[in-house]
Amino acid sequence: MKFVKMNGCGNDYVYFDLMKDDGAAERIIGAIPALSDRHFGVGGDGVVLIMKSEVADARMRMFNADGSEGKMCGNAVRCVGKYLFDNGYVTTTAVRVETASGVKPIALCIENGVCTGATVNMGLPVLEAEKVPVDLSAAGVKTVRTKSGENALVDVPVTVCGRTFRITAVSMGNPHCVAFVDEPLEDFDLAKYGAALENHPMFPERVNAEFVRVGEGNDLAMRVWERGSGETMACGTGSCATAVAAVLNGFADASKPIRVALTGGVLTIGLHCDGVYMNGDAKVNFTGDVEL
Repeated sequence: MKFVKMNGCGNDYVYFDLMKDDGAAERIIGAIPALSDRHFGVGGDGVVLIMKSEVADARMRMFNADGSEGKMCGNAVRCVGKYLFDNGYVTTTAVRVETASGVKPIALCIENGVCTGATVNMGLPVLEAEKVPVDLSAAGVKTVRTKSGENALVDVPVTVCGRTFRITAVSMGNPHCVAFVDEPLEDFDLAKYGAALENHPMFPERVNAEFVRVGEGNDLAMRVWERGSGETMACGTGSCATAVAAVLNGFADASKPIRVALTGGVLTIGLHCDGVYMNGDAKVNFTGDVEL
């Protein structure tokens, strides 16, 4: 099977083009942990299948490194947009990609005939605890009612591994738990606390955990622990959730772009009435063939 390795801000996946024939999909899915292995496989945060869609230009199915399927990945969907343009499946800069969390409109950035990045409307954030989802009986905390009447977890104390974090729960098509910390992120024990929050019983579908340090103006720094993959260099939906949480907690101004600095680069987030917009790069690492 031919594949292409791409990344958005260092969040890298192994991509398979199944637009003309999806007969190998199940074989690929069965091999995802092996393909994702950075020592014995191609290596990546997971695998993405680019497939035909009845409602959009293409359909994206994304899988974490452990083989579990995710509903959405902001960095991956930008790379899918790039692939469709660079390989002639689309000829305009306006692309629509079907995902498990809905169809995402993408505006491509083209330089010298090649897509170098994109802006994606990631949709509106979901704050209602039951829809994130959060098991309120397992959370053991009070919910906060937002202006729109949702039961939301905003700035709620949760203790894991002997440390209490004040978390905000947001879904951007997949569940996120955002915690703001004071220490430098390079000194933070992400594996310890990230894994503990990922598998906390209050999150029945597990959760992506973001740990954020607030900078000057609308600048945020973030490290992420993704469910099913561990630490990754970037997370698009996590950056969107982080921007939403920062505004809810009074750390950022929603009327201006919010810059989220990740291990692999910077994503720019804009909060608008019709959705959360994310802008970032999309790059090809290499192409190759792999025997399943």
